[in-house]
Parts: sequence; C-alpha cells; structure tokens
Amino acid sequence: MNAKRSSYEHGHRPKCLVIVDDTPECDRAVYYASRWAARSHGTVVMLRVMEMTDSNQQWLGVADLMRAEATETAETALDTASTRAWAIAAITPERLIREGVPTEQILQVILDDADIAFLVLAAGTSIEGPGPILTGLAKTIGSFPVPITVVPGHLGDADLDALS
Repeated sequence: MNAKRSSYEHGHRPKCLVIVDDTPECDRAVYYASRWAARSHGTVVMLRVMEMTDSNQQWLGVADLMRAEATETAETALDTASTRAWAIAAITPERLIREGVPTEQILQVILDDADIAFLVLAAGTSIEGPGPILTGLAKTIGSFPVPITVVPGHLGDADLDALS
C-alpha cells in the first residue's frame, strides 16, 4: 500500500482528492481544494461514491433503476461542485463516480492515481461528530498512503483564503 507518489515528478501535476457528498461541510472542502489548486498549479479530483445498499435486488430491473437514479444524483452533485470550483478558482476538476463503501473507494482511487498528493475532507460541526467519512477513515489514518487535510466546517471563505 506504500506505492510511490509521483505528484511532483517531471511531467506530473499534483492532485488533491475531494469527496463530494451531501453534507453541508462538503462545500468547505471544495472551496479549500479549489483555492489550493489555483495557487499551487495543481488540480482537483472530485469523487462521488454511490452506496448501493440493496443492489442485489430480487428483480434486476429494480436494481438497475436504483443505480440509474443514484448515478443521476451523483452527476448532479458533481456538476454543482465543479461549477463551484470554477467560480472559486477557474479550475475544471476531474470527476469520478464509484460504487461501494466510501472508505474503500477513496483508498482505491488514491492507489490507482499516483499523482494524488493528499485528500481533503471537511469536518462537520454538529454534535454527532466530524462526519461519516472522516470517522470511517480514522481507523486507518496511521497507515493511509497520502496526507489527509481536514478543513473545519465552520471556516468561512476569508479564513480558507488565508489558509490555502
């Protein structure tokens, strides 16, 4: 799992991976990553993971319909996040949709792309905790293949501008 990263080698560009989900703090991660990309001449990879809970439906048609609806929802979320990235920093991010367990898919995307230099997540501000993805990754953070940047969900644009 310790494959060499090539983010800063000749002919490569560093990338940061941002998870696009339905949490309110997701915008903070998109904002931070977009500003970082503009300032560092890197790029952003936006990932949406579809969790298909009942994909083994008894009727294949129902599973196909569920997958089609989830894909449409994922495309819409990525459209919104990509438009936001363009408005923030005039960048066009790469877009990925994967199906499965979010923490597993995040790790696989990183392993598949040696130019990904770090992962950007935003922490939730509610009493329920920092968010499901951050909580899920906490178990593997010590052996994760790239650094993880956690953006506090309460930071405003001016705060993030100063940090990125």
